[in-house]
Formats: sequence, C-alpha cells, structure tokens
Amino acid sequence: MNYLSEMLKLPVIDSTGEKMGVVNDLGIATGEVFPRVTSLAFQGPSKTPFMISWRKYVDHFDDDGVYLKYPSTDIRFSYLQPDEVLLARDIMNKQIVDTQGMKVVRVNDIKLSASGENQLRLLGAEVGARGLLRALHPAIERAVSAVAKALGKPLPEDIIAWSYMDLLERSTQQIKLSVSHKTLGELHPADIADIIEQLDPRLRSQVFAQLDTSQAAEAITELDDDELVAEMLEGLSDRDASSMLAMMDPDDAAALIDELDYEKAEKLLRLMGVKEEKAIRTLLGYEDDTAGRIMTSEFVALPGTATVADAVNALKRLDEDFESVYYLYTTDADGVLSGVLSMRALVIAESDELLRDLAYRDVVYVEPDRDQEEVAEEMSKYNLAAIPVCDENRHILGIVTVDDAMDVMTEEHQEDLQIAGVSASGENTTGETSHAIAWFVQRQYWIVVWAVCSVIMASVLNTLCDNSMLFIFPMCAMPVVLLAATRMVAFVKNFFLENDDGDDEKRPYLWFWLQNTVTGLILALVVYLCGQLVATAAFTDITVWKAQLFISCFNVAALVTLLSSMSSVIYLKVLYWCDEHDKAVSGTAMQLTSVLISAVLFSALAILAIVSIMGA
Repeated sequence: MNYLSEMLKLPVIDSTGEKMGVVNDLGIATGEVFPRVTSLAFQGPSKTPFMISWRKYVDHFDDDGVYLKYPSTDIRFSYLQPDEVLLARDIMNKQIVDTQGMKVVRVNDIKLSASGENQLRLLGAEVGARGLLRALHPAIERAVSAVAKALGKPLPEDIIAWSYMDLLERSTQQIKLSVSHKTLGELHPADIADIIEQLDPRLRSQVFAQLDTSQAAEAITELDDDELVAEMLEGLSDRDASSMLAMMDPDDAAALIDELDYEKAEKLLRLMGVKEEKAIRTLLGYEDDTAGRIMTSEFVALPGTATVADAVNALKRLDEDFESVYYLYTTDADGVLSGVLSMRALVIAESDELLRDLAYRDVVYVEPDRDQEEVAEEMSKYNLAAIPVCDENRHILGIVTVDDAMDVMTEEHQEDLQIAGVSASGENTTGETSHAIAWFVQRQYWIVVWAVCSVIMASVLNTLCDNSMLFIFPMCAMPVVLLAATRMVAFVKNFFLENDDGDDEKRPYLWFWLQNTVTGLILALVVYLCGQLVATAAFTDITVWKAQLFISCFNVAALVTLLSSMSSVIYLKVLYWCDEHDKAVSGTAMQLTSVLISAVLFSALAILAIVSIMGA
C-alpha cells in the first residue's frame, strides 16, 4: 500500500468487524521532513464525513481495509488541526512548485511509506504518467507499465520529495505550512519569475503574496512579459506596490512604471519617498530605448583629490541594496568626469594614495540620448562592466551596467529573430516549422480552402467563359503555386536560423533535399487530386475540353510545386553563402524571387497545355 490512490475507498472496520465507512482522505502534520499521517477521514452511512486520530485509533491496514483498535461506540471524532492538511483535498490534482527542479507541476498521486503496522509517512508527490494512470485505476497503471516494460521502455516513477514541494493552492481554512513557501523564498529571483510565468493566472497572486517585499521586487524585475508585470502590480495594494518599486534599482522601477496607465503610475510615485520618486521621474524624462532610460542613478564618484581611504569609507557607507559597484569614478573641481578606477586597483593601492594618481583618464562615456543598442555595443567593444552617462558638460548623470546591456542585446536579438520569423526561444513566430512533414501537416488547411474556391471559380468560368477568355482558366491553379513558393522559402529560412552551426561539412544538404522532395511529392499529389475533384464538381455538362484544360492546369501546378520544393536546397545554399561572406540577404527578396520564378514557369507550361489541347 504505497500510494494514496490505493487507500482511497478502502473500508474502515472497527474492532468488532463492523464497517464504519470508506476512506476518503488522510491528514498529515506539516512540521516534519517526512510528515506522519495523523488523521483518518472517512465517509460513513448516508455519506456523513467523519475524522478520527490515526495514531490513537488505527490498529493496522492492508489491501483489504483500515482496521481500528476499538468498537465504533468507543471512538471519539476529531477535527483538522491548524498544522494539518488533507492529502486528497489540498494536494492531489493541485499545482505545486518543485523547488528542486524549479518548475510547476501537477500532483497525480501521493507516495506513502509504511513503518510498522499502523504508521504512514508522506514521501512525496507523483507527478509522472504512472501517477496519472494509477489515479484512473491501479489496473490501468499496471497494464500500461507491463506493456512499456515489455517494449524495453519502462515507465519510471517521477516523485518530488515533500521537502522540495511548495503548495500553490490551499484550502480556505487558516492552514500554516511549516515548510510551505520557505523554500520558494530561498530560490533565486530569476527562478521564482520562471515559476510565476508557468502558473495559472489565478495562482500567480497567491505565490507572489508569499514573498516578502524585497523578494517580490527582485522577482518581478526578472519577468519577461510586460503584461504579466502590469498584472502583478495591479494585484497589489498601492502602498505595497509603491514600496516594492522603491526598493528596486531606479532603472528597473522606471521600466515597470512605464507599463502602467498614467493615473496608477502617478499614484505609486507619490507614495514613494522624495529621493526614489525624483530618481525614477528623471529616468522617465528620457526617450525610450536611450542610454538615459536604462541608466541607474546609483554610482560612486569622488573628487580626484580624495584618497583611497576616503573611497573605502564611502563604499562602506553605501546601502545594502545599492546597485552593484563595478568602478569608482573621479571628478575634478568643477564636477567634470576625469577618471575611472576598477575595484582591483582600489584594493591593491595604499590607503594614502590620491585617486587622481591611480585613475585611468581616457574614460569612455555616452550621452543620455544615445541609442541603447549603441551603448551595449560600446560596452562590448571596450569590455566594460559599466559605462558612465554624461551630459554635454561631462557631468555624470548615471551609469549603464552590464546586466542592462545584456538585456538590451537580448531584446534586440529577439526583435531581429522576430523580423526573420523566429522567436528567441527558437519558436517560430510566423507559424512555420523547420521540420518538413510537420510543416506540410500544419499548413494543409489552406489547400482545402483553395480547392473549395477553385470549384466555385471553375463553375463560374464554365458558365461565363468562351474561347476568347481561356487565359482566365489557369487562375484557379495559380494560387497554389504562389503559396507553395512562399511557404517553401519561409521553411528554408527557418531551417537556416535554427540549424546553422557554422560547419559546412556537417550541413545536411542531401537529407534536406530528400525530405523536401518527399514533401513536394505529397503536396503535388494533393494538387493533382484537387484538379480531378474540381473537374468532376464543376464540369458536369458536355464541355469536355474545358475539363481537360482545368485538369492540365492543375497538373502543371503540381509539377511546378514539386520543382519548387526540390529547389529549396538552392535557397539554403544561398543563405549559407551570404552568412559566410557577411552579405545581407532579405527574406522578402528571396520569397519574391521564388514566386516570380514559379509564376513564370507555371505560365509558360500552362500556355503550352492550352495550345496543345486547343490544337487537338
């Protein structure tokens, strides 16, 4: 008896052999690493719920039932204690945070460990396929497991230990879990952000509420979705949201406030301290995507006449949540930026040395209106961990740190990929895939739409057109040629973006050509069959030559579609060549070229078919 699903519905039998009901839940005390089962909940006659102490009343249990020590007349019922939770009600089929794997999972079953005849402990949650099958019925789980084992691919247990679990859904009672959310709060803010992004919307605020203000401030800055950030802020009270924003670095707070509507943003700013409000408003005064917008006003600058000892004392006086200090900047008597020292230079120097004698004077800086991408490139060029932002008089306004520069580079890279049709995660924003068969399956619906439209158009042309309007007939088949050419280039482009490893010898040209040829054959066959169906549906009278003409146009379309798919390797070669020689190539230009070639080839072959049929 190792799982909760196996214990549910077992009969509860007293010492006289009388059946008192069936098990419907187990209660545990949460204050232990592997919690003991402390309560037995069962359903009595007329579905009346009862709860008793497990330790006091349970004698033993087996596959046939749970046996009590006393007769039913001597048993006193109890209630769930504040430090207890019910396994079936509060954990089964609920979402939990796996704080070891740092992901959100759903509990399919709960694994228990028996010690002695009447002791049960909770080991962890089963979140894998076996737990799901077992929850349906133990027999199903055993059968599937046996089949999988016979095939050489056994179904493993996927257990998350209780010590690595954080409950996300809890009952409406005031249940306090001794381990709940303590481990969640100990995760890195980026990991907490990842977990929040995985959660159902109704659970996000519950998890967010378990974090203290500083943890919430750090976690929310790691969220990538601007709408989700706004949702998190809207879910907080104005005072809590304002306090959280005030604890952030000014540039991060400014970025978040910029996502809110004007009234909400103003309200939060007014609730802050004067210093924090001024710093954030200053940053909001700069244009988007500029150095001024992403800089932080937290930096260390001292007169060049100060000593190393003065600098060390200044660093010691900084607040604990001060922006990371990468460099110390020096200024002259007029407050003009005059030099920069690394922390290493400061540490190895004598305490009485002057900063101006140690500082590097050729300081690289940027203007506040400089584009953020240029700032990131400047930092990359000079290998800087931070770069000062100065006004026209070279007075320091703030600094852009390496983490902000990395965010900018990631953002710009993602935008470049989106322009190309691929997301930063490798997902295709245009709906295309780089797998040939999957690409065909995902996009086959447009063939159906085209075939229906072709039937309608063919029927109209069959009625209205005479010999002088034969040039209109190929229009029914032309769309499939153009669409196939466009999709083919999009597929090649995405394959190139997702599979470029820089090694020409390992590039799968032959395999790429073969799979595209197979895909082209399938698509050509579909086009051919569509031609037969269109002719059958649209031409029911004696105009046999028109039906032949339509079928010929569709056959030509099938042939051109196949040739287009087979030529895909040429476009792939072009992309690799351009990449190796740093040549810019436009995806739109490639698509237009492919469409033009396909259109010309189709038109030429269609004209030959018309001439041939009419001549006959």
